[in-house]
Amino acid sequence: MQFAQIQMFNFFWGVVPVGFFLWWAVQKRKMLMERFAQKNLLPEIAGQVSFGNYIVKNILLIVVLSFSVLALARPQWGFEWQEMKRQGLDILMVMDSSKSMLTQDIKPNRLERTKLAVKDLTKKLKGDRIGLVAFAGTAFLVCPLTIDYGGFLLALDELNTSTIPRGGTDLELAIKEAIKGHDKTPNQFKSIVLITDGESLEGDALAAAREAKQKGIKIFCIGVGTKEGELIRVQNDQGQLEFLKDEQGNFVKSRLNENILQQIAQETGGVYVRSTGTQFGLELLFDDYLSKMERRDIQAKMQKRYFERFQIPLALALIFLVFETMINRRQEKRIRT
Repeated sequence: MQFAQIQMFNFFWGVVPVGFFLWWAVQKRKMLMERFAQKNLLPEIAGQVSFGNYIVKNILLIVVLSFSVLALARPQWGFEWQEMKRQGLDILMVMDSSKSMLTQDIKPNRLERTKLAVKDLTKKLKGDRIGLVAFAGTAFLVCPLTIDYGGFLLALDELNTSTIPRGGTDLELAIKEAIKGHDKTPNQFKSIVLITDGESLEGDALAAAREAKQKGIKIFCIGVGTKEGELIRVQNDQGQLEFLKDEQGNFVKSRLNENILQQIAQETGGVYVRSTGTQFGLELLFDDYLSKMERRDIQAKMQKRYFERFQIPLALALIFLVFETMINRRQEKRIRT
């Protein structure tokens, strides 16, 4: 035997005070009656009151509560073997970790807002594998495809602008690294979510998108930032915030480049979404597109399915409750002859 909701046994701690209260109520009633009249006169004045029946009814109530708690704990015994299949998608998150993602046109900044949105997405995943690629001037598979969402979130938390030591933004390398991460996935189940401000300073992103299309991979793009852009604030060696400058000493302003992201999504049959301050767009992509993609059987295994037996203590509780209602607190008064 086992119990599916063993924590319900904690309610037994409530049965004990209920029992003490019922016992106290009977004793209190006795004391009040004895205060009303002398003890030897009580049989004549209140002869119909049966304290024995009171006690029996209270005991039955305790039994009813005990069996009810036992039913809530869901006792189980006996089982059958059942094949359990897990279905899911493979979603590879490709996140820009270049310094332009520190721009604060989306609060608190582009990178932190992206991480928060990805964390919210993991709460919706049920059996889907998720992985993480970080990129700047080069790309790196930070977390391979996994159903260990806790491990994925640890890798996500550690992601920052220092994860990729080489500066710049190379969308081509990012997409190619994501393609490698999908090598062992059947074509119709592959998806890449590319989150960036779109400032591709290196490589041929469209060539990489065409390669992804040939391998049956759809790329969904989310543009982070605004077209107007904003200056990039970084920490200097003293830990103070200052605006980023280029090699000529000019302030660097980062703007959202939607054109390249729209082309990448269109090339692979994916979708482009612009992130805003109120809606990041990742949940929209998942609800309207990713969740509707065909899922594959990732794993099938035999599992014990135990039979529920909560009906037995529940039935006993109902039977004892019926008995309790049938017992009268008063006894028939005998007529002397």
